[in-house]
Amino acid sequence: MILLLMKVVNEMCPNITRIYNIGKSYSGQKLYAFEISDNPGEHELGEPEFRYTAGSHGNEVLGRELLLLLMQFMCQEYLSRNPRIRRLVHETRIHLLPSINPDGYNKAAELLILLNMHTYTHILTPNTLLTFSQGSELSGWSLGRWSQDGLDIHHNFPDLNAILWEKLKNMKKVFRMQVAMETRALLGWMEKIPFVLGSNLQGGELVVTFPYDRTRPHRTMREATPTPDDHVFRWLAFSYASTHRLMTDAARRVCHTDDFAKEDGTINGASWHTAAGSMNDFSYLHTNCFELSMYVGCDKFPHESELPEEWENNRESLLVFMEQVHRGIKGVVRDMQGRGIANAIISVEGINHDIRTAAEGDYWRLLNPGEYRVTVRAEGFPTTSKMCKVGYDMGATRCDFTVTRSNLSRIKEIMKNQTENGLAGGKRGCSVT
Repeated sequence: MILLLMKVVNEMCPNITRIYNIGKSYSGQKLYAFEISDNPGEHELGEPEFRYTAGSHGNEVLGRELLLLLMQFMCQEYLSRNPRIRRLVHETRIHLLPSINPDGYNKAAELLILLNMHTYTHILTPNTLLTFSQGSELSGWSLGRWSQDGLDIHHNFPDLNAILWEKLKNMKKVFRMQVAMETRALLGWMEKIPFVLGSNLQGGELVVTFPYDRTRPHRTMREATPTPDDHVFRWLAFSYASTHRLMTDAARRVCHTDDFAKEDGTINGASWHTAAGSMNDFSYLHTNCFELSMYVGCDKFPHESELPEEWENNRESLLVFMEQVHRGIKGVVRDMQGRGIANAIISVEGINHDIRTAAEGDYWRLLNPGEYRVTVRAEGFPTTSKMCKVGYDMGATRCDFTVTRSNLSRIKEIMKNQTENGLAGGKRGCSVT
């Protein structure tokens, strides 16, 4: 069904869309992603990469449906020459992955279909039948949540928090874990594409959570655990929550027991409940990508009739959050010959979190408005710094660097070239004609 809908949208907008898969699920289902860009299939120098994912918990399907609606909406609005959508498409490479856990989704959907058809009702108790008749929010809360081999994909990533914090105490520990096939596919996807900003859509609540998701004290179940970029994460979370039609509404009904509207619809993940190995924490600590979780509705598996209203609740938030990828600074690190330098380290004074340049030397650093001293470090080059100012208007500030090789690096390069030329010349001299 997902692939069929993707193909319909792709046929409507062939010049700005592409369908590809990032791997397979445990049962062999392909994990299809949908790209929206003015140059599909290409990373454009200086253009940030953004991602939305959904369905890591297979029974939380609202996010999946929202992404399918989003791809249709963006295609239609692009064709209608909507300036906001055209600007997003021309200036951003957008990736949508609607179903990370299709095996879990199938399991959850099959039971609901079975019950809606009133099949095998004789094996169910009256209480169970009542629960399903009242709606999916009260039923099947965990069925389909995990992968086919019983793993929680969203919390199946290496626990880099523990490695970071225990290293500070000079402790060593070996972590062994079973990695789901879906997690491996996500890891490969993260390594291949230099994502800048992303969000995973989940269900069962109305709140946006941001890293860290794991508390630093090992046995503490709830404690605010901010990242060095806490102010940026708080803004990113608020940009979604404040433009959602219900998240910050103090008069709305509480989904379950926590009233997140009192917290402006956002919360630090570890402050809510600690969870090791989350996709959010891993993305922040291992890649350049700032990742948040959007809990987009109280009902994990809403009825089809509720989707139009849920779409309207989330539509503006989905667009606003994508636009935040253009906040902060961006640039290219080049040598004196104009060649981009890959894997250069970008540091911001006062923020203990570095990022690295992509393969062609371009980078993006999410920052709130302010003035920052930015430093570039690259192997074979002297350290270079400059002041970069981030304004309040949307659009990242350009902050390029041109670096010159150090004398020692030049000498090594000359010696290497002479050695290679000498070997090549020796081979030519000994050749037999």
